[in-house]
Amino acid sequence: MTTALGMPATAPAGPRAGAGPRPLVPGLVDTYGRVATDLRISLLDRCNLRCTYCMPEEGLDFLPADELLSFDELVRLARVAVTRLGVTKIRLTGGEPLLRPELIDLVAVLAQLEPRPQLALTTNGIGLKSRAAKLRAAGLDRLNVSLDTVHADTFAQMTRRPFLRQVMAGIDAAIDSGFRSIKINAVLLRGVNDTQAVDLVEWALDRGVELRFIENMPLGGDRDWQRAELVTAGEIRARIRERYEVVADAAPRDGAPAERYRVFGGGRELGSIGIIASVTEPFCDDCKRTRLTSEGRVRSCLFSHDETDLAGPMRAGAGDETIAELWRGAMWAKPAGSGLESPGFAQPERSMSAIGG
Repeated sequence: MTTALGMPATAPAGPRAGAGPRPLVPGLVDTYGRVATDLRISLLDRCNLRCTYCMPEEGLDFLPADELLSFDELVRLARVAVTRLGVTKIRLTGGEPLLRPELIDLVAVLAQLEPRPQLALTTNGIGLKSRAAKLRAAGLDRLNVSLDTVHADTFAQMTRRPFLRQVMAGIDAAIDSGFRSIKINAVLLRGVNDTQAVDLVEWALDRGVELRFIENMPLGGDRDWQRAELVTAGEIRARIRERYEVVADAAPRDGAPAERYRVFGGGRELGSIGIIASVTEPFCDDCKRTRLTSEGRVRSCLFSHDETDLAGPMRAGAGDETIAELWRGAMWAKPAGSGLESPGFAQPERSMSAIGG
């Protein structure tokens, strides 16, 4: 038995009232003056874990392979984004992007785009051990690995899979491969791993990688998120300060989702951590992201209920500038914020695995 994802309406949303006509600029500007330069591309919605905050144990109704963007379509849309829309960063996500067979070839082609974008990958780390060096050689610049615990029993409880050793080996391989930027993404769940925050910090500091805590967001396939169960950014900071001195980094955030903190202990600086507080400390007013789903739909916001189809027009023969205009229109209609703070907030029909991280 599977749980259906649910598909949002594919319809162009109009600009906010009183915004006036969209300016004739090449970039992805919205009615609040934000400019999207960071593209998240989901390569597929499948995953080889079943994290409790992401999807039910039995999985979801994943898209058939023939509905996913092809290799050539992925490259074309990325090229349009870089050459016509001002995108400077591309992050490949999923589902689990390592399940996409052409991933290394895709990275190599994207690294040849002019101007050359920064390339990043978000992965659960399973299978990374054998691919880390190849991804680095292909041109991948940055790597994010999801790891919510360093304890095998808790890992099995949260992911419903006994793969902690494989994930750890993948991270070690990435370090050995010379990645300059490796971040570890961790979600804390109350009563499950929330008492392990310091364990995660110590493990990351020992390896010279940056840990980023992410507040659990209402994007799970089970649709059972409860605000009262949220482990907040404030609680995370308090837990870490039981062991370390934590000081907010003075460097500008510049649209990054994580608020960075310098970590001190024993009279010296040990490293840094980040906290992505989408729920309790939203950062929507500085958002620079645009998202492309695995079947070729633009989402202006992670929590959007609207999407704009690019794959259909592209397959019907639309030129690059027509595709770019559709993309600009989708981003012009970007809402002011996620709406998470609103009592009437409604979770998107799609889960995180279907949207792309």
